[in-house]
Amino acid sequence: MNLSRKWLKEFVQVDLGDHEFAEAMTLSGSKVEGTEDLGAEIENVVVGKVLSLVRHENSDHMWVCQVDVGEEAPVQIVTGAQNVQEGDLVPVAKDHSLLPGGVKIKKGKLRGVESRGMLCSLGELGLDTRDFPDAIMDGIWILHEDVKPGDDIRPIAGLDDHVVEFEITPNRPDCLSVIGLAREVAATFDLPLTLHTPVIKGCGGDIRNDVSIEITDGALCPRYTARLVRNVKIGPSPKWMRERLRASGVRPINNIVDITNYVMLEYGQPMHAFDFSCVEGGKIVVRTAREGESITTLDGNERKLNPSMLCICDVNKPVCVAGVMGGANSEIVGDTAMVLFESANFNGVSIRRTAMALGMRTDASARYEKGLDPANTIKAVERACELVELLGCGEVVDGVIDCVAGDLSPRVLKLEPERINALLGTDVCRCEMVRILEKLDFTVKGDDVIVPSWRADVEGMADLAEEVARFFGYNNIPVEAVAGSSSSGGYTPVQRLEMDLGTLCRSVGLSEIITYSFVSPSVCDKICLPADSPLRDMMKILNPLGEDTSVMRTTILPSMLEVLARNYKNRNKTAGLYEIGKLYFKADNGMAKEPRVLAMGVYGEGEDFFTMKGRVEAVLKALRIPEVSFKQETANPSYHPGRCAKVYAGDTEIGVLGQIHPVAAKNYGVDAPVYTAELSFEAIFACEVSVPLYKALPRFPAIERDLAVVCDKAIPAADLTACIKKHGGKLLQEAKLFDVYTGHHIPEGKKSMAFSLMLRAEDKTMTDAEADAVMKSVLAGLEKDLGAVIR
Repeated sequence: MNLSRKWLKEFVQVDLGDHEFAEAMTLSGSKVEGTEDLGAEIENVVVGKVLSLVRHENSDHMWVCQVDVGEEAPVQIVTGAQNVQEGDLVPVAKDHSLLPGGVKIKKGKLRGVESRGMLCSLGELGLDTRDFPDAIMDGIWILHEDVKPGDDIRPIAGLDDHVVEFEITPNRPDCLSVIGLAREVAATFDLPLTLHTPVIKGCGGDIRNDVSIEITDGALCPRYTARLVRNVKIGPSPKWMRERLRASGVRPINNIVDITNYVMLEYGQPMHAFDFSCVEGGKIVVRTAREGESITTLDGNERKLNPSMLCICDVNKPVCVAGVMGGANSEIVGDTAMVLFESANFNGVSIRRTAMALGMRTDASARYEKGLDPANTIKAVERACELVELLGCGEVVDGVIDCVAGDLSPRVLKLEPERINALLGTDVCRCEMVRILEKLDFTVKGDDVIVPSWRADVEGMADLAEEVARFFGYNNIPVEAVAGSSSSGGYTPVQRLEMDLGTLCRSVGLSEIITYSFVSPSVCDKICLPADSPLRDMMKILNPLGEDTSVMRTTILPSMLEVLARNYKNRNKTAGLYEIGKLYFKADNGMAKEPRVLAMGVYGEGEDFFTMKGRVEAVLKALRIPEVSFKQETANPSYHPGRCAKVYAGDTEIGVLGQIHPVAAKNYGVDAPVYTAELSFEAIFACEVSVPLYKALPRFPAIERDLAVVCDKAIPAADLTACIKKHGGKLLQEAKLFDVYTGHHIPEGKKSMAFSLMLRAEDKTMTDAEADAVMKSVLAGLEKDLGAVIR
């Protein structure tokens, strides 16, 4: 909403600069987006009187003018304009002047003759013929105003105004008007508000003899007010009205149309003017459109209507799309003799739906859709008729037709100072609250607060508290610590773990994804779950978007595979992804259990079971998860039976990793190996050692021994490692696998596995004999437990 400061002074006198004004208004709840000085781009441009015109000696179309600009001597200006005559008053851009667009005017020579400025047209001042209808666009602007040489051109052009742009929230449609903002200004600065009561002389007659109005649905049109004007004289609006419209961002058209726009800006009430001769039967019917009806609107487009759209009709046809735009079949034209002014209140939701369906959001619909004051219709139409008489553009017929189909009784709330202070954390006395509310035009009677009709946003105690807070001053509300125990803030352990997991996954080359928690029931088949799998017991969504998003997932694997498959189909050669997401299982109380899972997924060159295992180990090691081990898993139907392992921390199962079963990968359109891991977030959280424990550096040297044993191919390396640690005792600090060999000199069905063992005593330097004893114990244990013998 653009507010003209000059227009505002008609209602409240504020003598502050734009910055101070904007800051105070923003603090009181009316946010200012910006301010503009309309004449800021014009400097050193004045009125000049042409004293003489002489043909340029070196040009057949240029004139050398002597111009009086209010200085001691005339200035010489060369112009090519052909509409200038001696004695004309014109705008003159003097030497070192500035014009809109950053144009700078300096003295110079035109074909050898000095010119100390420029005569200006409307366009060069940022104006057009809508602003000054008696001027022309392709020539110098000839001034007909009561001015003298040397006068600043900005007040004459209406550019001596300052405009403030407000950001009006949807709950305050009353502020989409000059009067509404004037109320806020008066309350902000504790200044008196001067409101004008329209006075209409009338010309006799009675509107009821010519017009009748019928409302078929009071819910869609709570109020419809109309007045009739005859002997209309269409012409341009006066200069003061054109200036105010232009400052508000509305282009002038003609006096009747400008009056409706002016009243809309002043009162916030959209209006429409019908050519009454086009209203068949002299009757206005407010009804919804009939099936198959259409209307050509004022923008020249034919609009197909449907029965949900409210229209203003005569006895036969629609003449206006209610609250949106008038029809071309009742447009005000040059020979219009009688005008019917409409000032109505419509259902905001209905108007918005109609405007959206027709794709034509207008200034009127933007106001109606927010919900306007039904009591404003009579004030607006009276003001419009007063302006008709003031401008001398018609005779107002006596009488008003005011059809009220809705409830206009005011809302009454209770004033509860204690609750308001408790909500705000203030200690504002009751009398101060009453003072604030009364300056906002609320009426306080005892404990009852009568809400003004234009404040439909005030519905309860919290809204009254907001009004008190706005004008008590948000900056004056004391800052207090929260009652009870307080914390230093920061992240919770769960939040910190989630961030750490994300950082670690990215450090091992994975990118984060976020997928939907609702999936299709068919995902169970795609990942090869058996018919009796408990993961198929999914929670159904009551109002799903479609079959593909109708249940809540019990496994995150399909979500990961779907994103990997999309990357594969888009010919991405490699992909590494991770997600921390929720699963949803039915709980006994009818709600859902929502455990979280860390999922990883990769495919591409260089990826295999061991690279995925390495990623999992790196993440768990960084989180200081103790005793991590892996055990072969062959029963998981979604994974390759020979390339899948469960992940443990001690005896706690953390998750599973491996290669996706080729059938499942094929179901997703991927014919390359895909490797994933699913780790329980809760299990990781339970096993994480969040505080690292200090371990002193060893005081004595270590002894390293290598050990190669031959065992059955089916024995996992993890079992051999566990057995070595079991029989190595306290002196064995570390056992690492460094080689696996099958082939020459190794029997069929066997394999050779080589380990590096590090031995150390904490209280002394170990001897070779002690080391040999440990190695002997390890070999004996391997042979006894696993049948592995030294190679």
